[in-house]
Amino acid sequence: MTCVTSSSATAVTLNGEPRTVAAGSTLADLLAALALPPQALATAVNGEFVPREAREQLPLREGDAVFTFQAITGG
Repeated sequence: MTCVTSSSATAVTLNGEPRTVAAGSTLADLLAALALPPQALATAVNGEFVPREAREQLPLREGDAVFTFQAITGG
């Protein structure tokens, strides 16, 4: 992911690490920059689970804390 250094940037954290994204970026945009396939990840923003189908509609805001983790299924 490219660092953005103008006023059109939004500072967030991804798994505890600072990141800068372009203003207006969505959670899906951020995940697209990761090396892992987004469909293999579960996501939370500010402690709230975000379903895969909602990622495109979720704009990132200044200070958002994004966490990704591999979903575990089973019983």
